Amino acid sequence: MLQALPHIGRRRALQASAAALVVFGLLLWWLLPVREDSPSGRMRFSTGVQNGVYEKYGKLLRTAVSQDMPDVDVELRNSQGSQQNIERVATGKADYTIAAADAVEKYRLDEAPGADRLRGCARLYDDYVQLVVDRSSDIHSVADLRGKRVAVGQGRSGVRLIADRVLDAAGLDPATDIEPVSAGIDTMPELLERNKIDAFFWSGGLPTVSVGRLSERMGVRLVELGHLVDKLHKQGGASRYYRAATMPADAYPFAQQGSAVPTLAVANLLVTTDRADDDLTSGLTRTIIDSRDHIGDKVHAAQLVDLRTALFTDPLPLHEGAREYYRSVKP
Repeated sequence: MLQALPHIGRRRALQASAAALVVFGLLLWWLLPVREDSPSGRMRFSTGVQNGVYEKYGKLLRTAVSQDMPDVDVELRNSQGSQQNIERVATGKADYTIAAADAVEKYRLDEAPGADRLRGCARLYDDYVQLVVDRSSDIHSVADLRGKRVAVGQGRSGVRLIADRVLDAAGLDPATDIEPVSAGIDTMPELLERNKIDAFFWSGGLPTVSVGRLSERMGVRLVELGHLVDKLHKQGGASRYYRAATMPADAYPFAQQGSAVPTLAVANLLVTTDRADDDLTSGLTRTIIDSRDHIGDKVHAAQLVDLRTALFTDPLPLHEGAREYYRSVKP
């Protein structure tokens, strides 16, 4: 009987070890994400012009999605900007996009194809309207653009939408009082540098790399725009989405030389339609929020994505998949 005790002790030790392994396995199952629950498929994402903030954000988001949802393939497509992005998503040519709230509202007010199907996933960050001129230029206000060569964005861009309204608010006809040049941020800086234009409008997150690099190569200034907000609001419609804002002095140090610049801002939204899969939309919204700091290291505007305000996607109703995500993280 005494000789059996060591055997019984070993058996109990083995049983205890097996029980511990079972408990450890259950803990891992509970704590770690289950691969089978991850969405799968293809996501077509419409971004923006080359070298613009939308394009850079899209590339970084694709990397984040590949880590969070490895079975989802993200296809990025360049565009002219917000207006084309909205049209693509509304008509089924893309699944998700980023677009400014004023462009979204215009599409809705125009009752364009698929407008009633548009849904919001998240409020992202603000675009700042930037009017860039040579530092030695005699242009000190929007009214001074009369008779000048002005790059106003491509035809289906959000920049064109804003530029036309800002010019109108300053009492200028965008078609006749300036010499409009259709160009995007990929070519605007070079055109100004080569004296092919006198000024250019841009609307993007701060800082926009192309504007920053231009300011390092040549002396430029940013023209104040903030005083026009009341006149813009009187236009009604989508213009109500513009608000007065201030570009901090360190946005473009070479251009601003220590001075903040009063300007205009408009919110950017992550947009889809009611066709989008709930699980995929919930997962993408989660990735947007969780990758804020990582993406923000490269696109500083992304640091402003805030879980507390992200669900306010006016003028669009919230997509049900995004709503599920916000419910899951509600305190």
